[in-house]
Parts: sequence; C-alpha cells; structure tokens
Amino acid sequence: MSAKAISEQTGKEFLYKYICTSAAVQNRFRYANVTAETDFDRLTEEHPWLLTQRLVVKPDQLIKRRGKLGLVGVNLDLKGVREWLKPRLMRETTVGKAKGMLKNFLIEPFVPHKQEEEFYVCIYAAREGDYVLFHHEGGVDVGDVDAKARKLLVGVDGKITEESVKKELLTHAPNDKKAILANFIVGLFNLYEDLFFTYLEINPLVVTKDGVYVLDMAAKIDATADYICKAKWGDVEFPPPFGREAYPEEAYIADLDAKSGASLKLTLLNPRGRIWTMVAGGGASVVYSDTICDLGGVNELANYGEYSGAPSEQQTYDYAKTILSLMTREKHPEGKVLIIGGSIANFTNVAATFKGIVRAIRDYQVPLKEHEVTIFVRRGGPNYQEGLRVMGEVGKTTGIPIHVFGTETHMTAIVGMALGHRPIPNQPPVAAHTANFLLNSSGSTSCSLVCCQSEQKTCMPQPLFHSLPSPPFSETGHAVRLSEAQWVFVWNIARLCVLL
Repeated sequence: MSAKAISEQTGKEFLYKYICTSAAVQNRFRYANVTAETDFDRLTEEHPWLLTQRLVVKPDQLIKRRGKLGLVGVNLDLKGVREWLKPRLMRETTVGKAKGMLKNFLIEPFVPHKQEEEFYVCIYAAREGDYVLFHHEGGVDVGDVDAKARKLLVGVDGKITEESVKKELLTHAPNDKKAILANFIVGLFNLYEDLFFTYLEINPLVVTKDGVYVLDMAAKIDATADYICKAKWGDVEFPPPFGREAYPEEAYIADLDAKSGASLKLTLLNPRGRIWTMVAGGGASVVYSDTICDLGGVNELANYGEYSGAPSEQQTYDYAKTILSLMTREKHPEGKVLIIGGSIANFTNVAATFKGIVRAIRDYQVPLKEHEVTIFVRRGGPNYQEGLRVMGEVGKTTGIPIHVFGTETHMTAIVGMALGHRPIPNQPPVAAHTANFLLNSSGSTSCSLVCCQSEQKTCMPQPLFHSLPSPPFSETGHAVRLSEAQWVFVWNIARLCVLL
C-alpha cells in the first residue's frame, strides 16, 4: 500500500460523485479553485453562485489546522475574498517548520450553523482493519480526537451497519440527528472502501435541518489501486506536502517509472543540500536515509529515491543524469557527496546498471569536479565485480574521487565515510565468498583434491582453506579423484560447515 494525500477539492469531488446515502448532502460540487492565473470574470461565469452567496476561502495545499493559523476567510462576499487573497496569494508562509508559497485556494459557500451542529468523523486503515472515529463536538477546537472520540473497528472484509454505528459511535450525539448521522457514516465508509481510501477525515461535519454539509476534509488514497479505480479516480493528482515544491525532474522520473517494468523513484527534499543518494532498492533507500539522519545529515539530505527491479542500462543512465544535473546546479562551500549504495542484488545485473551510471558520470565530469563532488559506491549482486571495476576506472580516467566497495564492506559504512565519521580505507579487503573460487582451467574433466590442496592460492579463498576437511582417501590409501561438478559440490558443503 502506498498512501498518498490528495487535495481537499479532489476528496470532495470523489465524495460528491460516489457516496450512496439517503442523507441530503448539500452544496455538491459548489467549489471554485483560485490560483495566481485565475481570471475572476471567467470564474464567475463558470460559478455564478460566487456573486450571490456568502463565501469561505482557504488554501488547499495539505495544510493542517488552517483555522487556527488564520488561513481561513469566513463569511465574505466575492470582493472580500479578493481582498483577503491579496496579502496571501503567492506569498511565502511558515507553517510549523515548513516554509512554502500559498498558491492554490478553494472558495466554497459559507454555511451558517450552530456549534452543537458540528461533528467530527474520521476513518483510517490499520493492520487489523479500519477504524471509524466519531466525536459529537467537532470544529477547530476538537482537541485530541484519539483520546476523546468513540471508536469502531471494522475488521478486514467486515461490514458496517447503522445499528453498530448508533451503538458504538453515536452514544453522545443528539437523538434527533442519530439516524441521519448513522446513514451518512455507513455511506462514507462504503465510499472509503470502494475508492481505496486509507485516510478520510471530515471536521467539521455539519448537520442542520437542511441536511449534511462537508465543510473541511483531509484524505489519502492507496495509489497502488490506480488500476482498479482508474475509471472513478480519473487522472488524480498527488500534490506535494506544503513547503516542498513539485519539480519537473520528479515528474520526469515518474514518467520513466510508469513506462518501465523497473522501479524508478525520486523525491527532492533539499535541492541545496550536499548529501545526495542514488540507491538500489526500496528497502535500502530507507536504510541509507535513516543512517544519514542518524549521523547528523538530516539538514543536508538533498533527495530520496531508489532504482530497482533490474532497470536497463539506458534507464539507469536517464535516472543518474537527472540526479547529477540537480546536484550540480548550486555549489556548496563544503563540496558535495554522492552515495551510490545498495545491498546484495538478487537478479539485477549490477554491471549493466553501473554502466548506465558511469555514462552519466562521464557526461557530467566537468560540473562534478567544479562542484567538488566525492562519490562513494557500495554494491553486491550478479556481475557486481565488473560493475565495481568499471566504476573504479571512471574515477581514475575522469579525476573524480570515487571510493568503491563491495560486499566486504557493510552497506551503510560508506555513509560514515561520506560524512567524515570514519576513515576511508585505501585498499578494502577482498571478500571471502563462493563467487571467488576458480575451477580447473585445464582441459581435464577431473580435478584432484590433493592437487587443489597444493595449489590453494588459486583454487579457493585463503581465509576458508585452513578450515576445510582433509582430502578424502579410498581404502587403498590413494586420494579420491573427483569430477569438476563433484568438487564444486564438496567445496561448497565444506564451506557451509565452516560458516555454521
């Protein structure tokens, strides 16, 4: 599951289109979007209700607690909305620790109501099922809903009924509103399931004599369900969190990912940062990012992403050149580091993917040297020796400092080296593993175990040899001669015994 936040406008559009409830949901599709390019004359032609109703205006950029932050204009006419927008539209604002530009606003009809008509509803996914939360006092001052709200757990493949909602959730709700609330919550839960929401919060949900009003909404959907929900979702957009701009390079990599059987992901966190990563594998990308943060590099971490699923040389080249282009746009006084890391691949051809990265490094060798970029590489898997060799050679031919390590080095050790927390070894030790053994290179189809023992430096890794058992002998005292296949089998069994 990949839970991604959607805008309030998108969430309400889904709700208005597809909710099945007998409750009278009011103000369906009555919203207007405003950006810096908005023509208000045309906007009023498309939404004539803007000229006749009192209005509410607020930013629609995944910002929480907008009311308490003074980011909601209430009970205004259209002229008042435009005046309210002037000091805010396309202005930088700080929300918590995030700084960002307010550039997308939502206008809706103002709904006069009483405080006791505000309620809180939330549905979210958990391992054991889906939780439905309800509190009879909604609004900006709802407080700690986890502690205050009534909860109902709907197990996996379970169903929700109006009776269970009334019994478990609506004990403190007004009696005259229980029926309409129960019916709406059941319809909302069914919508949540059908459209693969993972989080759906309405606060406040207003219930008056005229019906139900969805005033504020926050939602996330499971992006991996796109192939199931495409007909209903349409071309849904996933806006970036407030304070992080959407970059064309991210869209470019997302397009590559969509056209490939491999996985290519890129998220820019701090384009001015000095620590950049190019990590193979989704799990490894998390490990490397966590290690960078643990070692004090959180403020300098520039990006997050991964390439995996056996991408081709060309796909890796396109991915790598995008990252190199981004990291060579602004200089850093301390220089920059690029961590090309990964665990031990199962089926990805490391040599092929590294050749794509090497091509990108050659293309960007001049700006990489100008920006004083140091590269740290750690990788294992099929053909990784060739990949590391090619990577080491490009460092020598281009003059870019590239430190190359294989499976003999812990996967996160290069992070400590890159951040200056541990020394960089000149000659990394050679790993002792089955990929290093050499079979008999002669034309003979058999190999004497005694012969191999006398030529231990070429037949097997030195660290394991002294732990191998003595050569097998027949009853006559002669050394047993094994075929090549038999020798490989015996050698590996012996090695396994040593490791155990």
